[in-house]
Amino acid sequence: MFEKWNARVRNLNFTDIKLIKWAVFFATIAIVKFFPQLLRIDYWVLIALVIISSARPYYRFWLKK
Repeated sequence: MFEKWNARVRNLNFTDIKLIKWAVFFATIAIVKFFPQLLRIDYWVLIALVIISSARPYYRFWLKK
């Protein structure tokens, strides 16, 4: 399954990836509009989520040889 996904991702160019990022951004805004209580989360929780979710990609891109 992942081999098929990797083959499809290789067909994407820079513009396609940027458009995907914008789509995720606008989807996030829509989710927050539907559930405004999400805005009441403490900042330290958001910072922890950012660090946790970015640790593996950071490691694989910069540190793994």
